[in-house]
Amino acid sequence: MDMHMAPHPQVTLNGVSYNATPGVRPVRVDGCDTIAKLFARRCSELGDQTAHREKDMGIWKACSWTDYWTHAKWLGLGLRALGLQRGEVVSILSEDRKEWIYADMGIQGVGGIASGVYTTDSPAQLAYILNNSESRVLFVEDDEQLDKFLEIQDEVPGLARVVIFEREGLHDLNHSKCLFIEDLYEVGRTFEAENPGCFRDEIAKSQPDDTALLIYTSGTTGQPKGAMLSHENILSTMEASARALTFMRSDELLCFLPLCHILERNVSVYLPLAASCTVNFAESPETVFDNLSEVSPSTFFAVPRVWEKIYSKVMVLMQEATPIGRWAFNRAIKAGMARADYLMQNLPVPGRVAARYLFWDVLVLRNLRRMLGMDRMRRGGSGAAPISPELLKWYWSIGVRLVEGYGMTENAGLTAVNTVEANRLGSVGQPVPGITIRIADDGEIQTLGLNNFQGYWHNAEKTAETYTSDGWLRTGDVGQVDQDGYLTITGRIKDIIITTGGKNITPAEIESRLKFSHYISDAVVIGDQRKYLSCLIMIDQENVEKFAQDHKIPFSDFASLCAAQEVVALIEGEVEAVNHEFARVEQIKQFRLINVLLTAEDDELTATMKLKRNLVEQKHKALIDQMY
Repeated sequence: MDMHMAPHPQVTLNGVSYNATPGVRPVRVDGCDTIAKLFARRCSELGDQTAHREKDMGIWKACSWTDYWTHAKWLGLGLRALGLQRGEVVSILSEDRKEWIYADMGIQGVGGIASGVYTTDSPAQLAYILNNSESRVLFVEDDEQLDKFLEIQDEVPGLARVVIFEREGLHDLNHSKCLFIEDLYEVGRTFEAENPGCFRDEIAKSQPDDTALLIYTSGTTGQPKGAMLSHENILSTMEASARALTFMRSDELLCFLPLCHILERNVSVYLPLAASCTVNFAESPETVFDNLSEVSPSTFFAVPRVWEKIYSKVMVLMQEATPIGRWAFNRAIKAGMARADYLMQNLPVPGRVAARYLFWDVLVLRNLRRMLGMDRMRRGGSGAAPISPELLKWYWSIGVRLVEGYGMTENAGLTAVNTVEANRLGSVGQPVPGITIRIADDGEIQTLGLNNFQGYWHNAEKTAETYTSDGWLRTGDVGQVDQDGYLTITGRIKDIIITTGGKNITPAEIESRLKFSHYISDAVVIGDQRKYLSCLIMIDQENVEKFAQDHKIPFSDFASLCAAQEVVALIEGEVEAVNHEFARVEQIKQFRLINVLLTAEDDELTATMKLKRNLVEQKHKALIDQMY
């Protein structure tokens, strides 16, 4: 795929026209060359139509595009009245909610740079990000997040204001830097009365190469770095998504991953701007499965851990079912797998296979999808980390067309993606329009496109390391492209294991296969400069507890569950099953269970539930040494 490709026919999505020639400047979505200008156009066009929903006292309540515009405008003008200048950074520390995106659009509307902070970050991490980004204002969700600021307030002298979304528990707050969001709205309303039309005037000043977002990488190694993304970078991803995937104005989406992450920001903020679809905010990360069944979204993007968790939930339910229920489920899955073999290779399904699937779909699978909230799902998407091919096929077998894509913060979240119509199992799809991929001599995937980021905030050295001398982005991932243009990722350059026997092994495929077991939540393969491979394993708490209860295995807590010999034997069987699929040099010879239940608040996990390999190896060095 060539960056300067011949002009394409004009693409229209729900009446929205996109560039005829992606990858050639300037990028415009519906005639707009910045996110802020597109936001203004959508709000003007759609008015009283529903933009998003949020639960209030257990009831889903709708907010219109006019509401969206009004609150973003007041918020942006309020910041301007408090002294925010164009090009200054504002940080947002909150779970997903409508005020998060009001802040995002309000900040960008007056020329500020929006920077999200994970709610799982510690006060020390918050201080680092605020100081590194030189944030002038911090939005916090509630008293819990405000406490983090109060703990480090003397360490962040550059922070001028803190704006709080929720009053609960803070009615007696008296702090010179703090105000509630209702107060900021009032400041904005007053400023608008004195300066009519100011918000639109500020939006008109926005330029494609202005920095719109500062997204801090999850910091799997070292301190997080602030990736600068311009309006052009994001619009390029919007357009590429519109060409590669189908989005409809009637689509219902569910927002639940952290909006700090580029995947959720694209899916729940920027792509809905392009396609004019409706976003529903999950109540919390803990209620996402309930909210999923309530919303029944048209498309649903998640990280592999979420898809694994849904699969595990189904497996637990099946174990609790009656014998005839388990028999029917297994027959239905078998019929679905037979159909998936054809669909996933883009081949026509034979009539006999289709008829058998239809029978079991009516009898079993349709009800399963309805229970999961996937009965209206046109397409599922997985990204941010590798997902097991076996898990993908399982979803196709139950009638959920789950496809894998690939991107990173540094290229605005999208490089390649499989589609329902063009899907190759084991790959992450073909490059999206406007993106060129090449494989370097050492196997590294490198990309070129208008979505490649501007660089790292105040870190020219790291920026230079991330780009080649001829301007290609170094992804740090190892992969290959087949003759049809499908990209397969085999691992990370820094994760390649070289055994003492000189064998080069990429652990990602082994780890992915292990995680398909519904008893294994995550795995880290060890073996660099070692005689053989070993593995640290996190068990899936829910499924292993169910196994222990069914087999009357005593345990009192998570650590004792991991120590039970029957549980160790169970995981040993899962490891042995995976070993049979790999060459002898790639097989796991020893393993240990991590007996601490990790959450996103633990240092070993990123907010998107990826294990930080180096930190895991450091913290569990004693377990690793036991295996050698």
